[in-house]
Amino acid sequence: MKRLNLSIYALLTLFIVQGCGESFLEKKPLGLADEELLATKAGVDAVLIGAYSLLDGVGSGYTFTSSASNWIYGSVASDDAYKGSDVGDQAQITTIERYVSQPDIAAFNEKWITVYDGVSRSNDALKLINNASDMTEAEVAQAVAEARFLRAWYHFEAKKMWNMVPYVDENVTDFFNLPNDVDIWPMIEADLQFAVDNLSQTKADVGRASQWTAKAVLAKVHMFQNDYEAARPLLDDIINNGPFVLVNNFHDNFRVATENNAESILEVQMSVGDGGNGENGFWGDNLNFPYGSGPGGCCGFFQPSQNLVNAFKTDENGLPLLDSFNDVDVKNDEGLASSDAFEPYTGNLDPRLDWTVGRRGIPFLNWGIHPGRNWIRDQSFAGPYTFKKFFAADGDNAGAESPRANSNNYRALRYADILLMRAEIAVEDGDLTGALNLVNQIRRRAANDVVTNDDGTPAATYVIQEYPSFPSQDYARKAVRFERRLELALEGHRFFDLVRWNVAAETLNTYLAQEMTKRTYLQGASFTAGKNEYFPIPQAQIDIMGADVLKQNQ
Repeated sequence: MKRLNLSIYALLTLFIVQGCGESFLEKKPLGLADEELLATKAGVDAVLIGAYSLLDGVGSGYTFTSSASNWIYGSVASDDAYKGSDVGDQAQITTIERYVSQPDIAAFNEKWITVYDGVSRSNDALKLINNASDMTEAEVAQAVAEARFLRAWYHFEAKKMWNMVPYVDENVTDFFNLPNDVDIWPMIEADLQFAVDNLSQTKADVGRASQWTAKAVLAKVHMFQNDYEAARPLLDDIINNGPFVLVNNFHDNFRVATENNAESILEVQMSVGDGGNGENGFWGDNLNFPYGSGPGGCCGFFQPSQNLVNAFKTDENGLPLLDSFNDVDVKNDEGLASSDAFEPYTGNLDPRLDWTVGRRGIPFLNWGIHPGRNWIRDQSFAGPYTFKKFFAADGDNAGAESPRANSNNYRALRYADILLMRAEIAVEDGDLTGALNLVNQIRRRAANDVVTNDDGTPAATYVIQEYPSFPSQDYARKAVRFERRLELALEGHRFFDLVRWNVAAETLNTYLAQEMTKRTYLQGASFTAGKNEYFPIPQAQIDIMGADVLKQNQ
């Protein structure tokens, strides 16, 4: 689906006033696309595409602070990643990483503007649909369902970030009076249920939502409320009757050549060489390339944490070290020049590590062997690793407007996520065998796909096996949550998972206690339970509406 940045108020391309005398005041300006002009099937679809286009988080004037991947809020704010780069560049992100961010930093306002622009575009479409003159009843139902799905998605993004946020539908006219005094979960659920009831079972285009997409997102919304009774039948329906499967190779979820595959439920479409300026090419992550001589050449942000790398260690049976993974670090090259000798870690590793993290001595897709420091902006600040998971292979970005434009789609929701959410419910139901089988599907697939050297030999000692059993509910819960971290690492979910599990303070303070011995800027950082689970509501928005209308998070 071609990505167009359209909305009613953004379709103004030219304003020309002609004529003399007072009659010119009554003329419609040329080039202004008004609701009457757009109230057709083609116009509705154009505005819907404009609403879809903001799924990538780019198009409202902002990029990395509003990215679809939530790399700042979902990954850097967790134990998965550091801000990266160097100490001075985008220091506002360091305040988020240290849990001391203030409401006035630009990042929060830019994310807020972007998600509510998405809401506004969805509402624009709904208002147009009501006046469209050439749409059948079935076409109207489908278009309304798509718009309400998108409105729910953008509100869900806001809800995850700030919890108490305004809900804005197509009937709102006073945009300076949007209180956040009502929990909006029921409104999000109602939009998604309408989408479930009215969307077609198959996608009209690969980037659009289907009935199955809406079911999956609705199930996730229920999971965020710990409403397992509501989530269970949706997840079971998707697993038993839906069109999705795990693809054979883990890395096929992150390759340009295998986009929109059978595992993809909601996929944000990216493109390069489309006549734009590169902003359609995963521009929200354009800072997250290796530095210096590395591909992209800038800017060294979003560096995986040592804690995350350590989580991929496995024992002699090919199982994760659930309790002791962080006792000893995976060997790295911190402090070494790229010209210094270095032998990578030889212990057992889950093969998903080297599809997720760039580390010295291991092939970086087809860009050659990762050289270490030459691709790192400041090792002493943010460690020796680079982001790798969504990185496009050499040759996949032909015609790109920038070396940092990336045509690789962002997989916002995939079938592995569904299986792992269902495993969570199985654990809480006491169905440990069911949870075991679901987790082992994920692990079985992970074993199929390893990074290799040019001669075809494995690039590291990859040892991964299925769990033989879950001996207790506590063990099963820990194993399921650990598997979720490994499978979805750096995809923007980790922080929000820790919050919904109510373990953020415990997990992140344990993480900080050890990481601050490696990353000096984390010294003194701590996560405060009851405060840091949500981000500050942007002060700029409170100033616009008034503190008596839009109230700050406690």
